[in-house]
Amino acid sequence: MSSTFGRLFRMTTWGESHGVGVGVVVDGCPPGIALDLDAIQAELDRRRPGRSKLASARQEADRVTVLSGLHEGRTLGSPIALSVANTDARPGAYEHLRDLYRPSHGDYTYEAKYGLRDWRGGGRASARETVGRVAGGAIARQLLAERCGVEIVAWVERIADIETARHADSARVDRAGVDSTPVRCPDPAAATRMIERIETARAEGDSLGGIVAARADGLPAGWGDPVFDKLDALLAHAMLSIPACKGFDLGSGFDGTRMTGASHNDPFYFDGTNVRTRTNCSGGVQAGISNGEPLLFRAAFKPTPTIRKGQDTVDRQGNSVKLSARGRHDPCVLPRAVPIVEAMTALVLADSYLRQLAVR
Repeated sequence: MSSTFGRLFRMTTWGESHGVGVGVVVDGCPPGIALDLDAIQAELDRRRPGRSKLASARQEADRVTVLSGLHEGRTLGSPIALSVANTDARPGAYEHLRDLYRPSHGDYTYEAKYGLRDWRGGGRASARETVGRVAGGAIARQLLAERCGVEIVAWVERIADIETARHADSARVDRAGVDSTPVRCPDPAAATRMIERIETARAEGDSLGGIVAARADGLPAGWGDPVFDKLDALLAHAMLSIPACKGFDLGSGFDGTRMTGASHNDPFYFDGTNVRTRTNCSGGVQAGISNGEPLLFRAAFKPTPTIRKGQDTVDRQGNSVKLSARGRHDPCVLPRAVPIVEAMTALVLADSYLRQLAVR
């Protein structure tokens, strides 16, 4: 099973949804980085369930324990192991799914690949696995801030057909504005409508999908490794590895297909110090390499597949079954996906930073 991400800055996540715990091993972090454990905990708190009626009711404290790689507040250069206990695991709540395949979930495909599966909430296919990603991403974020001045922010741009402005105000979005609403949409009017729509879906036993947008500031020109490890290709890999993520676009993305070359090209100019572009349809990446402009991309998330509304499926013996799933599930994954998108972005950029140092 592929559980490791990155080349020089590497992260390996471990643990199952309803096992003893989950966590991460980060290898390749340079020595001497002043690691703020409270900041790591804050990122985990943003991801954890039970904090809002819009999320899963599972009550996990998600308190992180550092097992290795840190001494007197600084990284040693050795593997950093972080552990989080599962304190509210309820595997018995999934007993009714032992022999059933939930539609659009990983039940059937995991069993087809491995010959068996962890039916306790999906095991590694569960979003519980992302605890390790967020913890590892928090380390990457601190490395980027200390060494490069890179800052990352993501937000909910759309849920179902309710959306906020895509590009007009993206430069002004900040963490405070994102976290000011439980849906993590910085547009208060849109956020109110999103919350109402999610509550309606929950009441109907259904779920919703949407789009998370992200921006990274402070990247210098030159990050990314053509031809197969282009910066945008690595970001796409990272985003599409997140549970429920089904799409990725950079800059103008698919909207660029409606434009002409003359309107889509980003004109260069010199600001007296650096080469800049007057527009940013490229989303900060050209030919797979960062160009010094803000990195802008979007990740699309499908509706949560586990819902209370009745669905047709089959059991392991091939018998037709009507499934009405029980358990604690998010009616919309978007609000809790925001810190995961930020974490995976930080991991890609930290790896790209170290790889660029190797080039020079």
